[in-house]
Amino acid sequence: MTPRFDAIGLIVADMAASVAFYRRVGFAFPEGAENEPHAEAQLPGGLRLMLDTEEMVRSIVAGWQPPAGGGRHSLALLCDSPGEVDRVYEDLVAAGYQGGHKPWDAEWGQRYAVVHDPDGHGVDLFAPIGGPGEVS
Repeated sequence: MTPRFDAIGLIVADMAASVAFYRRVGFAFPEGAENEPHAEAQLPGGLRLMLDTEEMVRSIVAGWQPPAGGGRHSLALLCDSPGEVDRVYEDLVAAGYQGGHKPWDAEWGQRYAVVHDPDGHGVDLFAPIGGPGEVS
């Protein structure tokens, strides 16, 4: 048997806040997930986004502490158009989430923006610039 990529896991301080954020950008967490120490949303293509509270992680790894300093990862969400990048970014910032980088036209041919979830995980929003079929 060969291991296969199945899920992305994030450790969160506040499950309700994190579930609310990811629901706002389109992840379908089940009803009641905000009250659980572990929650999963099925993603297109069969992957899952898994959220675990810090308390849950400490129950598995004694003495675990959140890392200090900046994050080393981000989630990247493909948007349908450059305008959608702008709209989603503005919606999230208006809802009180921290913007990391306002939308810009990146030199690699994408409209790009970064917003942070409630735990500071980077969430990149991007879309190709230009006509259909353009490779980004």
